[in-house]
Amino acid sequence: MEVERVDFVSFLTRDIRRAKGFYVDVIGLAIESEGENDFELRLGQVTLDVFDASSIGQAFAPSPGGVALRVRDVDAARMELEAKGAVFEGDTLDTGVCQMAFFHDPDGNALMLHRRYAAFPDGRQP
Repeated sequence: MEVERVDFVSFLTRDIRRAKGFYVDVIGLAIESEGENDFELRLGQVTLDVFDASSIGQAFAPSPGGVALRVRDVDAARMELEAKGAVFEGDTLDTGVCQMAFFHDPDGNALMLHRRYAAFPDGRQP
């Protein structure tokens, strides 16, 4: 099998309207499509599908692994999101190769602002 690409990643929600407000109004993502129980957002080269699992008889559970959102400037993006009500966990982390800032959507799905600034071991630039 050869995987061509990732088409979408899913997060579950208990409240479509609240989730849509967070992803559109707070983070500023564009909606690609939406239905009664879900909506899809453009995350760079991947689609994020947010849906109400109860609409298909599944139990709700937040995604603890989450999604890393690559941004140009982690500190500036964090300040922008905090001004819109996003709550971050701890300080921005600088690992020596990248910066990361961790937060959650209203349903507890894990998100991260991320920017790698150091070259990879083989010399490739991020």
